[in-house]
Order: sequence, then structure tokens, then C-alpha cells
Amino acid sequence: MKRSHFLISLFVFLIFLQSIEAQKRRFPPKKTNKSVAYQTSRPNSSSGVVIDERLAVLRTEPSLFSKAVMRMQNGRKISVLGSREADGVTFYRVTMLPNNYGWVQSEAIAGKFRRGDDARLAKLAQSSDGFEQIERTHIFLETFPDSSLRPAILLLHGDLMEEVALKISTDAAKRLDRREMAASGAPLHSFYLNFVSLDRYRKLGDNFVFNSNAQLLHYDGASWREIVKKFPISPEAVEAQKRLNSLKEKMEAKK
Repeated sequence: MKRSHFLISLFVFLIFLQSIEAQKRRFPPKKTNKSVAYQTSRPNSSSGVVIDERLAVLRTEPSLFSKAVMRMQNGRKISVLGSREADGVTFYRVTMLPNNYGWVQSEAIAGKFRRGDDARLAKLAQSSDGFEQIERTHIFLETFPDSSLRPAILLLHGDLMEEVALKISTDAAKRLDRREMAASGAPLHSFYLNFVSLDRYRKLGDNFVFNSNAQLLHYDGASWREIVKKFPISPEAVEAQKRLNSLKEKMEAKK
């Protein structure tokens, strides 16, 4: 009798286990998507770039009197995480590689996340001078590829680079020793196209050509060609074509 009771209890227990397993198969446990949870908890960020080193002091707190961490250089890429008003200005909380966080005055950076920044940077570039002006035109062209102001900045950039090419030509003629160049066996144009003063512009992506007859460097005209190709009906296209025609004449000019 006891044996039969034992078998019946065992049978009921096995049926109970099967029922639980069936429910598990029908209603599997919900999986927690840790990556999604992390993403939704992160603050919204927007890409930007430093355009004014004079104001680009990264600080520990949103205040002009807060401890300075570093001064960021023009062209430095950042992400904006938030903003706060203090000391009469707006501060952005930013992050950058490798692992730097802090606060910086909003006018020090520009980006597509803020309306009108292309016009602000264009105005700043036109008001600048020297290498900083060229640097800012590069930042504009990289940051705002679809801006209506792009043709104007392209034209400005090309003109600036042609001025640079002529100045470097004069400097190279003074500094390159004729006898030393002849002794090396290398061709004349290679000395000019490898001249040290070109390095900072090549790092930005600018290139030059050399007229061996006139012994002059010239900007290769990439900015002007982009205007003619991509903005053919713009007012700048007429001027860009004039400059390309002039470049061709300069390259064919005799000494």
C-alpha cells in the first residue's frame, strides 16, 4: 500500500515538473539589453570643433574663474553634452579624446548642431589673417560641406593659398643654395616642392605646383576647381574660372 502511495506521489510530482517546463517554454524570461539601457542613459551629444583658441580654455566647472585644464587648439574635435549659463556667458560641457571632460565657452566652438554657426565661422575667417585665417577656412570647409557660404570660402581659401605660394617662392629662392643643390644631383623643382615652409599647409591638405622656367611655386587651384564643378551658376564660379585661367598662364610663363 505504501509503495502504491509512493508511486502515485512520484507520478503527480513528475506531471507538476512537466507543467512548469512547458510554461517556461511558452513564456521565456525577458532578456535585459544592457547596451540599449546604456545608450538611453547617455546624454545627447553633438559634434563640434574649436575655432577660437583665445576662448578655448577647458575648465573643470562652468565659470570663467574655474580651474583651467588645458587650452584647446583650433581644429580640435569635441562633443557637446550640455550647456549652462555663468559669468555672463554660455558654457558647453564637452568631451574629447582620449578621456578629457570639462566646460568651455560656447563661442570657442562651432558645429552643425547650432544654427548660424557656418555664418559665424565664415565671418571670423574673413576677419582673420596669417596662418590662422587659412586654418579657419579649412575648418569651415570640413565642418560645413553643405553651407550656402561654401563657394565664397573656397574662393577666399584659393586666393590665400596663392599668396602663400608666392611668398614661399621668394623665401625659398633666398634660402636654397645653388651650389649645394647642384652638388646633390637632385632636380631644381624637387627642392622647391620639398621646401620646409610647405609642410604646415600640406598637413592641412593643400598642394602646390612649380614653374621651373619662372622658378615660382603656385597653388594647385583645387578650391577654384571645386567651385566651377559644384557651383557653376554661383557668382564665385566666374571669378574661380578667371583664377584657373590665370594659373594656366602662370604655369606656361617663361622666365
